[in-house]
Amino acid sequence: MHPFSQCPPEALRGLRGILTDIDDTLTAEGQIDPEALQALQDLSDQGLPVIAITGRPAGWSEPFALTWPVAAIVAENGSVMLRREPGAQGQVLRRDFSQDEATRAANFARLQACAADVLRRVPGARLATDSAGRLTDIAVDHSEFAHLSAEQIDAVCAVMREHGLVATVSSIHINGWIGEHSKWSAAHWAVQTVLGQAFVPEQWVYVGDSTNDQTMFARMPLSVGVANISRFVPQLEYLPCYVTQAERGQGFAELARAMLAARA
Repeated sequence: MHPFSQCPPEALRGLRGILTDIDDTLTAEGQIDPEALQALQDLSDQGLPVIAITGRPAGWSEPFALTWPVAAIVAENGSVMLRREPGAQGQVLRRDFSQDEATRAANFARLQACAADVLRRVPGARLATDSAGRLTDIAVDHSEFAHLSAEQIDAVCAVMREHGLVATVSSIHINGWIGEHSKWSAAHWAVQTVLGQAFVPEQWVYVGDSTNDQTMFARMPLSVGVANISRFVPQLEYLPCYVTQAERGQGFAELARAMLAARA
């Protein structure tokens, strides 16, 4: 994991766009950093699309998909894609799912049973405050409004896996879902659907900050962690190629400026 200042401009010059996490990569305490928002606009103005892939729920993500200058937001770790499209009275929100309705309905009952079991078996566990907006997963808060120790986080993950869920840990939540979708599948899905082209990993950079970004760090030829990733380094099996000097949204803006400068 090298300082991002050492990333050669030629590695950035030919990139097609950016794939990025949201929480603590674009935001701090749920609010987007002003520098990150300006960076999104600057990238959009130069024809460099940004696709955000997050563990946050569809309900939480919808207003940002409508107002941020991003090509799409894929929420719930690859399950729900949100994007703007022209409507009769301006831009409207389109919502697509990676699973059909029958599968989602069957999974929902299993997810709620798992959530109840987690709360029963792990003292101190509580569902994330954004749970009402979740359509295809569950989330337990470990650092947003509650605090769980490493041992409690491991216990939550263990219960989720007992129920057949995929379990990952973001900077704020423990997410659990049923299915093969992931941030990696979300990248393929979103690029193909939104841009009408195959996803070529060498043409994109991924930006993240925590353990649930490891799938992308492991597979993307070029990946960047914002500086606050240092909190999770001891738990990471796969590290990003580079790390920014700045944290959170300011670190994202650091990458955006370098990409734009490389293309100038």
